[in-house]
Amino acid sequence: MESLILHSPSLSLSSSSFRRPNLRPLAATSTLLNPNCPKSLSTLQPYTTTHSSDTLLNPNKSHSTLFNTIKKPKCPKTLSTLHASRTGQCPDSLLNNKKSQSSLFNNIKNPKFAKSLSTLEKARKSLIIVHSTSIASSVAESEPTQQPIQGAKPIPLIISIAIGVIVRFLVPKPPEVTPQAWQLLSIFLSTIAGLVLGPLPVGAWAFLGLTASIISRTLTFTTAFSAFTNEVIWLIVISFFFARGFVKTGLGDRIATYFVKWLGKSTLGLSYGLTLSEALIAPAMPSTTARAGGVFLPIIKSLSLSAGSNPNDPSAKKLGAYLIQSQFQCAGNSSALFLTAAAQNLLCLKLAEALGVVVANPWVSWFKAASLPALVSLLATPLILYKLYPPETKDTPEAPAMAAKKLDLMGPVTKNEWVMIATMLLAVSLWVCGDAIGIPSVVAAMLGLSILLLLGVLDWDDCLSEKSAWDTLAWFAVLVGMAGQLTNLGIVTWMSNCVAKFLQSLSLSWPAAFGVLQAAYFFIHYLFASQTGHVGALYSAFLAMNLASGVPGILAALALAYNTNLFGALTHYSSGQAAVYFGAGYVDLPDIFKFGFIMALVNAIIWGVVGTFWWKFLGLY
Repeated sequence: MESLILHSPSLSLSSSSFRRPNLRPLAATSTLLNPNCPKSLSTLQPYTTTHSSDTLLNPNKSHSTLFNTIKKPKCPKTLSTLHASRTGQCPDSLLNNKKSQSSLFNNIKNPKFAKSLSTLEKARKSLIIVHSTSIASSVAESEPTQQPIQGAKPIPLIISIAIGVIVRFLVPKPPEVTPQAWQLLSIFLSTIAGLVLGPLPVGAWAFLGLTASIISRTLTFTTAFSAFTNEVIWLIVISFFFARGFVKTGLGDRIATYFVKWLGKSTLGLSYGLTLSEALIAPAMPSTTARAGGVFLPIIKSLSLSAGSNPNDPSAKKLGAYLIQSQFQCAGNSSALFLTAAAQNLLCLKLAEALGVVVANPWVSWFKAASLPALVSLLATPLILYKLYPPETKDTPEAPAMAAKKLDLMGPVTKNEWVMIATMLLAVSLWVCGDAIGIPSVVAAMLGLSILLLLGVLDWDDCLSEKSAWDTLAWFAVLVGMAGQLTNLGIVTWMSNCVAKFLQSLSLSWPAAFGVLQAAYFFIHYLFASQTGHVGALYSAFLAMNLASGVPGILAALALAYNTNLFGALTHYSSGQAAVYFGAGYVDLPDIFKFGFIMALVNAIIWGVVGTFWWKFLGLY
C-alpha cells in the first residue's frame, strides 16, 4: 500500500515522493485501477470518518494524516470492494484526462465513502464514459513529460571547471608556493565552486574533485583517502544514527510535548517551551535538520492548524509564522551551546587542531565558553521576535490540553525510549569525562551505537538508509583531506600571511582584526547553502588569518565555530533546518531574509558584548 498515490491537480501523496510537485497526475487512477492493487481500501475508512474536513484535504493545509494512515503496517491486505470495479484496465490516454482525475478524487474525499466504497465503482464507470466521449481531447490535454537533465548541469559545470583552470594556468603562481600546492589549490577552488553552484550532488562532485587530484598526480591515492579514517568524521556519521534513534523511538517528540504542556498557555510561553526543549535534547541529537524536521516542525504545525493558522494563507500569521520564525532563529544558539549539538562543531575543532590550535577537554571547554552568550540569546530571541514579528494569537489556552492528550495517546515511556535515554546519558557522560579516563569521543559514540543495535532500538537497515550520514562521510572526508594537504603544502600559511599583512597595513589591532574577520566569515555565508560546506571551504583559512593577525588561538577557533551555527538562520537556503522551516509555508521569503539579517545583528551584539566579558573572565585572552 505504500505505493498508493492520491492526486488532485495540486495534491500528491506517496511514500517515496511525498509532496513533490512534479509527479504526473495520472498516478492516482493508474494505481487504483491496477489489477495488481491489493483487495481492500478499508484502511482509508478511519480517515474518511474522522479526518475528512477541508482542513486536512486542502493540499495547502495538511494532508499528512491521510498519508500516515495509508502507510500504517496494520493496513488490511485486501481491496475486495475495489476488486469488482477493476474488471478492465484503463488506457493511458484516459488516465491523463483531468476530468477523470477530478471525478475520482472527489469520490474518494466524499464523507459517504466511509460507509460504502461503491462510489469508486461509479468513479470507474465515469472514467470509461469520459474516455469514450473525449479520448481525443484527453490525449491533447495530456502534458508532455519534461525529461530531467541527465548528468551534470552544463552551466554550473562549465563555471566550476573554469575557475580551477583559470587559477591553474592564467593566474601567476607566487614564488613561495610550490607547483604541487598551486595545482591542488586550483582543484580545491573548483571543488568549492561546484559545492556552491551544484552541477552535481555534493558527494558526487567531491568525488570528482578527489579523482582529479589523483589523476593529475597532485596527491597519491593513500594521501587523498587519508581523511576517511578521521575520527571526527566518523563521530559525525554516528551522530546521524543517534538522531534517527530519537525520531524512531519518539523520544524527542515526547520531550518537546512535555514542554508544551508545561509552558504553552500563551504564545510566548509556547515559544519558550519549544526553545528550551530543543536546547535540552540538542547535545544528544547532533543534527539540527533532524531536530527541525523530525521533532519540532510537526509539533508547530499541529498547534498552528488547531488554532486556525494555515500555511500559505493569511491566517499563517495568527500563530504558525511566529513559532516557525522563533524556533528557526533559536536553533543556531541551541547548536552553538554544545559541542555535540551539530556536526559542524566537531569538524571545526578538527580543522583547528590541524593548524596547531588544540582545545583541551573539548566538550567542557566548548560549553563553558558558549554557555552565557548562548543562554542570553536563547532567552532574548523569542521575546525580540514577539515584539518585531508579533503573532495575532497571543494566548493559547488549548495548547497544554492538546499536549496532555497527545501524551495520553503516546502512552507510557516505552522500553526503546528508556534504552535511548540511558544510552545518550552514557554517551554524553563519556563525552564530558572521556579524556580523563582515556576514552575518545568517537569511541564513546561507537559504544552508544553498539548498544542501540544490540538491543534492537536501531537495526542495520536504519543505518544503511541514513543516506545523509554516508553522503557526509564522502564529501566531508574529501574536503577535510584537501584542506589538510593545503595546510601541509603551505597554501593556507601563504594566504593568511597575505591577509595579515594587508590588515597590518591598516594599522588594525588584533581585536579590530578579529572583529573584521569574524564579520566577513559570517556574512560570506550568503554565498553558501550549507554550514558544513562553509566550514570545509573557509574555516581553516579564516582561522589562519586570525592567528597571523595576533588573535589568541583558542578564542579565534571557538568564535569562528560559534559563528558557524549562528549564520544557519540567515536565509532559506543557509542550512538544512532553514529549508525545513521555510518549506512549511508559514513564513514569506522576504521575512526570512529581513529577520535573518536583523537577528544576525542581535546575535552579534549579544555574543560580542556578553561574550567579550565572559571570555575575558574565562581567560581566553
